[in-house]
Amino acid sequence: MSFTQRILLGMLVGVVTGLLLNSFASDFLPIQTLLVDGLFYVVGTIFVSLLQLMVVPLVLVSLVCGVTALGDPRALGRVGGKTVGLYLFTTAIAIMLALTVATLLSPGEGFVLNEQDISYEASVPPSLSQVLINIVPQNPVRAMVEGQMLQIIVFALLFGFSISLVGERGKHVINFFTDLNEVIMQMIFLIIKLAPIGVFALLARTFATEGLSLIRPLAGYFIAAVLGLALQLFVTYTVLLKAAGLSPTRFLLQMRAPMSFAFSTSSSSATIPVTLNTLETRLGVQNSVAAFTVPLGATINMDGTAIMQGVATVFIANVYGIELHFVDYLTVILTATLASIGTAAVPSAGLIMLAMVLGQVGLPVEGIALIIGIDRLLDMLRTAVNVAGDGAVTCVVAQSEGALDREIFMDPKGVLDPAERRASPHERE
Repeated sequence: MSFTQRILLGMLVGVVTGLLLNSFASDFLPIQTLLVDGLFYVVGTIFVSLLQLMVVPLVLVSLVCGVTALGDPRALGRVGGKTVGLYLFTTAIAIMLALTVATLLSPGEGFVLNEQDISYEASVPPSLSQVLINIVPQNPVRAMVEGQMLQIIVFALLFGFSISLVGERGKHVINFFTDLNEVIMQMIFLIIKLAPIGVFALLARTFATEGLSLIRPLAGYFIAAVLGLALQLFVTYTVLLKAAGLSPTRFLLQMRAPMSFAFSTSSSSATIPVTLNTLETRLGVQNSVAAFTVPLGATINMDGTAIMQGVATVFIANVYGIELHFVDYLTVILTATLASIGTAAVPSAGLIMLAMVLGQVGLPVEGIALIIGIDRLLDMLRTAVNVAGDGAVTCVVAQSEGALDREIFMDPKGVLDPAERRASPHERE
């Protein structure tokens, strides 16, 4: 079996195992203690920790290598402008799709509201000035310890530029980071080999704990959100890739691994090592582009989260019987798009963004409590869409910069082994 087939099998077996345990052994304490909260929890947590272990060194080293490879600061400026612009554009499209789908399906109409059971205290979002200040690290070591991606990106950019400006002496540092990047990629490959087991444990525990019974009371909301995510994945990204002259089918086939990881872990950041490796080895994107676009996308690109916010806004408005007007919809689009960057580095950013959106259109923030129950399942789906969006924008930007190898992009035998990723497609088995 291929690597991707093993991951998909692990996902399938994990979901089925979890649902069976939820249906037939949810009250059997030994199984819940030893298996669900014991073995599955330990294996899944260790696997995610191993992925997160690689995020900071990979982003730092890979971005430094990418900046030094570009050489010209103007080239990085072009890449950065295109990347941020496309991320904001796809997020705006996502929220518009969500509002359209939710308006047509009208989730929440007829929902029986028991206001005594509703309580939610929203976190205070950071101010714009604080967001801008927090982008620049006061201490790069602390930024790495805390996993502050935007701060790490800024430091890596400055460091990479400085290496390029030093000239001859900087070549020794470039060689060190290039060799270090190879070592890190080899470590990632070793961790990726454990993926089928880790994916199985994560999904088995999630579905054993959550089950599908939570979906029934909120079926309309769930269906609208899933439909919005599907449209973003199969329509928006398809049009974007087609416009760049790339095959959407080949892209989706090659992105199966990172999307599976994202679905299992519900974390775009934890999936960065897999996303970067896949874009370089399976889709032919040069490291000089992918090293910048992927960490930035995992931090600020939240298409799936924007869809959740649009559907949730209409759902909560219907539940409370509050009518939204055209101006309100425009406000939702603008607020959600800008908030995707403004709350990027904040824990539970999706819920903070939703609280901001609801506040802007005069809806009760307490309504968020209605959807928290099934948010875990939707979070898995929207994270997969977020990662697909990072990959699509990366491929489009790379294609526009001449930094995409179309032969690798169209090769069905792309590999995840970093030792083989520079071999020509005809040399791979």
